[in-house]
Amino acid sequence: MKAVRMHSYGGSEVLIYEDVPQPQPAKDEVLIRVHAAGVNPVDWKIRNGYGKETFGHHLPHILGCDLAGVVESVGSEVKRLKPGDAVYGYTSLRREGTYGEFIVAKESEVTLKPTSLDFIQAAAVPVGALTSWQALFDIAHLTNGQKVLIHAAAGGVGSMAVQLAKAKGAYVIGTASARNADFVRQLGVDEVVDYQTTRFEDAVNDVDVVFDTVGGETQERSFQVLKQGGMLVSAASPPSESAGTASGVRVAMVGVQPSAVQLDEITTLINSGKVKPFVETVLPLSEVRQAHELSESGRTRGKIVLQVV
Repeated sequence: MKAVRMHSYGGSEVLIYEDVPQPQPAKDEVLIRVHAAGVNPVDWKIRNGYGKETFGHHLPHILGCDLAGVVESVGSEVKRLKPGDAVYGYTSLRREGTYGEFIVAKESEVTLKPTSLDFIQAAAVPVGALTSWQALFDIAHLTNGQKVLIHAAAGGVGSMAVQLAKAKGAYVIGTASARNADFVRQLGVDEVVDYQTTRFEDAVNDVDVVFDTVGGETQERSFQVLKQGGMLVSAASPPSESAGTASGVRVAMVGVQPSAVQLDEITTLINSGKVKPFVETVLPLSEVRQAHELSESGRTRGKIVLQVV
């Protein structure tokens, strides 16, 4: 099968489109013919050497963790899925990834894709939606009527977080550039802060939850806008425990976990029209280097997706 592997850590030039052996599913796994694979910042971060010790990859390694495709075959212990099922999911970063024509996934990682989406759209959902779901609901326990500030609201994760927060009934403030202001309003943002012209801490206060997808100085300044007892949860880097204590707020880092169960709930929201993915760029798998360079620019709206079939 064709796949993209990294043969060493480094820039996009280490990604090689080549022939590799097709994987075979274990008893609790499904073999999926990948139709489309989402591109996420974690992909190029791993390519650059992030998590080298944590993930323990053996090179060459196939990157990617977002997918949509069709079940080709199933292991003997698989009960929920069958050959021919159109599925989508987020697969563990510890195994071979989605940048190939086939992948094996645990049955617990994938589920039936939303009927209202094609494969390209479906591949844009899992990482952004699951990261947001786990950050906002599992960790921060965001509820109806609360106020949430979402950084980089136009991004792949931010755009999903906005829609999920609105579906929960929260009041959503989002940071975005002027170019993306109308886009994030269409997503449902109640209040847009142009981070290029306004320091968000001068415009926002007393929020219950900050969802940080940026890190760095943006994260550090976010403590100023939280109410006492509020929560800063980050998908970018672990927030400072001491800064949280000094500000009287809680802090946490979200490390997204695969979950077919949560994806089923997200599917319901998608099929009802409450949540939808936004794909800005579609490239063939063979042009993965360009996809990574676009993602690394940090200026994408919505998602970049690789078309495999």
